[in-house]
Amino acid sequence: MNAKFVFMTLAGIALALAGCGSSPQKLIVGKWEAGQTGIKITAEFNKDGKATLVMFGQPLQGTYKLNGGDELEWTVNGKTTKGKVKVTGNSLEVTNDGGVTIVYKRV
Repeated sequence: MNAKFVFMTLAGIALALAGCGSSPQKLIVGKWEAGQTGIKITAEFNKDGKATLVMFGQPLQGTYKLNGGDELEWTVNGKTTKGKVKVTGNSLEVTNDGGVTIVYKRV
């Protein structure tokens, strides 16, 4: 009985620790916003790899994927771009090849 209790406790702790570390793929899902009043960019990433980007009030549908956890690959209107990405619970930073970084906040 005592060994069974210890085993169950250790198994529970292992499962809890495994659930604590969220991958960038899980963290990026949701709605994000960057910019200031009047000039906002909104990006929404779905679990299925689809994305919506809203610029100047115009929605653009596309797809996305994370390569290696630190590269975001977007395809919008047939054009594919890649950028370095850093995602946490409330912040998403995307840096393009030219070194320009856009910081999004979770909405």
